Amino acid sequence: MLGRLPKPLTSPVTMVGLVCMSLLLVLRDATFFYYLTVAQLLYIPIVVQAITPLHTVHKGLFIAGQLAVTALFFTSNPVLISIYAITYLITTVMIASIGVRRFLQRGFTNIAEILIDIGLLYIAIGGCWFVAYHLQMDTGFSPIITWLTAIHFHYSACLLCITLGFIGRITQTTGFLWSSAVLAIGPLAVALGITVSVWIELIAVTAYVVAIFYMTWHLLSRQAPRLFRVSTLMAFFTLCLTICWSFLYASGRFSGSHAVSIPQMIAIHGTLNAILFGITVTIASIFAPPSTQRAHQFPRSAIRGQFQPSDKPHHALVDDFTELAPHAPIPREVQRFYEHTADYTLQASVKWSIWFRPFAAVFFIMSKGMQQLHLPLSRQTVTMNGTITRVDALADGRHQPRLWQRKIDDTIVFSAIYAVHYDDHQCYMNIALPLPKSVMHGILAVTSNGQTVQLTSDAPGDAGTYLTIGTYTCQLPLHEYFTVTDIGTHLEAVHRMTIFRIPFLTIDYTISRNKTS
Repeated sequence: MLGRLPKPLTSPVTMVGLVCMSLLLVLRDATFFYYLTVAQLLYIPIVVQAITPLHTVHKGLFIAGQLAVTALFFTSNPVLISIYAITYLITTVMIASIGVRRFLQRGFTNIAEILIDIGLLYIAIGGCWFVAYHLQMDTGFSPIITWLTAIHFHYSACLLCITLGFIGRITQTTGFLWSSAVLAIGPLAVALGITVSVWIELIAVTAYVVAIFYMTWHLLSRQAPRLFRVSTLMAFFTLCLTICWSFLYASGRFSGSHAVSIPQMIAIHGTLNAILFGITVTIASIFAPPSTQRAHQFPRSAIRGQFQPSDKPHHALVDDFTELAPHAPIPREVQRFYEHTADYTLQASVKWSIWFRPFAAVFFIMSKGMQQLHLPLSRQTVTMNGTITRVDALADGRHQPRLWQRKIDDTIVFSAIYAVHYDDHQCYMNIALPLPKSVMHGILAVTSNGQTVQLTSDAPGDAGTYLTIGTYTCQLPLHEYFTVTDIGTHLEAVHRMTIFRIPFLTIDYTISRNKTS
C-alpha cells in the first residue's frame, strides 16, 4: 500500500514528522503554537522533497530539526531551548542552501524555478524569527508578534512562493508575472510596513490582496493536472478569505480603530492558513508539474584567471563565419573581418550610462589587476591593438579555441578566447573571458539582413551570458547586442550591453582594414 503513495509521503523524513506530530497531539494540549509546528514537521519537509531529492545529510538535518522542534514542547531549560531552536535554524539554513544551489545551477532564467528558490530562501528568515522568539530576543515587538512573524515567513513567504513557482511551470502570462512579483516581495514589504510605517503596511497588504484575488481568477481559467489544479484553487480560495482579515487588521492599525485584534487574527486567519492552506499546498506540491529546466550543456572553457598567450599566431576569430548564419546573406567585408581579424584596426569610444558610472569607476580599479574587461571611463576615442594566438584545445576544452587579446597602448583591455559550438538547431559563437577562479561565457547567435550583422546573447537556445564557478554555471541577467555594418570604406560596429534589460554600456567601433593587408 505504501509503495503506491508518492515518495515524499513515504520518506523517513515524513514518517518522523508524522510520529512527532502525533506524539504532540496525544501528550500535549492543542495550542495555536501548533500552527507553526505542523509546517515545521510536515508541510515544509514534504514540499521540499517534492522539489528535489534529498541527500543523506539533508535527511539527517531535516530529522534533527523535527526532533528539536518536538523537544521544545517538553523542556523549560533555557540551555536546551537554545540548542533545540538553533538546531531548527540550521535545518532552515540547509533548506535555503538548496535554493541557492538550484539557482547557481541555473541563474537568472526560468521565472517559475526562481520563485521556488525564493520560497526556499524565505524559510531561513522564518527560522531566525523562530529562534528570536525562543531565545526571548528583543526584536522591538511583543513575543506574540515575533512568533506570528515566524509563521508569516513559513506560510505566506515560503509555501506561497513555492506554490507560485509550481503554477509558473504551466503558465507565465504577463498578469501572472506581475502578481507573482507582488506576492514574492509581499512578505518583506508587509514586515517592513509593520516595522517602519503603517502607510507601507497598508499599501503592501492592499497590493497583496489584489494579487491574491487576481491569481485565484487566473487559476480558474487555466488547464492543469486535475489534482494540482483543485488543490491550488482550494489554497487560493482560502487565501482570499484569510487575506481579508489581514487587510482589516492593517486598515485598523492605520485608522486606529482596531477592527481586528491579534486573538481574532490567530483564531481565523491562523487556523484557516494552518489547516486549509497548509494541507492544500502540500497536496499541490506532490502533484505539481515537473520542471522543464535542464542543465546548461554548451561547451565551457576550462581556463581560469590570467594566462600567458602562446607564441603561435592566428589570423581569425572564426574559420568560416557563414557557419554561424548559413541561411542569411552576410556582407562580404563583415565576413572577412571575422575570418581575417588580424588585418584590421579598431578605434573605440566607450560610453557608460550615467547611472552606472559609480559602479564602472569601482570596477575600473578592480579590472586592472585582472587584465580583463578593463574599459576606460572616458568617452575619448582610443585605438585598440589586437593580437590573435592559438590556444591549446586540451587545456581549454573546446574545439579550436583562439585568444584575441586587445590593448589600449600597453594596457590589456580584453582577453577573450573564441570558439564556436553547435546545439541541435544552430551554431553559436562561444566567447570565454577567464576571471579569477571562474570564467564568463558569452554565447552569441548571429543574424544578418544583408547589410548589418547582429551577434546577440538575447536569443533562444544556448544564447546568453553565463558565469561558471567550479561545477556551477549560472546564467546572468546580462545581454549584449553587437551590430556590424559595412558602410563601404570601413566597418562600423556598436556594442550595447544591458543588465536586467537596462542599458549600462555602449561601445562605438570604427573598424578599418590595415593598409598592408
